[in-house]
Amino acid sequence: MILEIAQLQVRVDQGADFEAAFAEAQRIISSMPGYLGHELQRCLEYAGHYMLLVRWRSVEDHEIGFRKSAEYQQWRQLLHHFYDPFPTVLHYERVTGPGLGS
Repeated sequence: MILEIAQLQVRVDQGADFEAAFAEAQRIISSMPGYLGHELQRCLEYAGHYMLLVRWRSVEDHEIGFRKSAEYQQWRQLLHHFYDPFPTVLHYERVTGPGLGS
């Protein structure tokens, strides 16, 4: 499993509209092969700052399976116009945790 982390900066005063659009967009991502789960977190200190965490089976499931799909075009139309600047997206793998040492 890998964890995609996207730092999202939403345009000023568009948080409520972004959250409504995300409620629709999450149906798209959750239907993709290799998708394992997600959560969207809103920052308490900085208005318009969000963190999207998505668990995928592999980087390829995200980068190829999702981003090269027709469904991704719908995702883009729903969400990308809210961002300024465009998000940084990185992938992480677990180093420690249950069964992996301390």
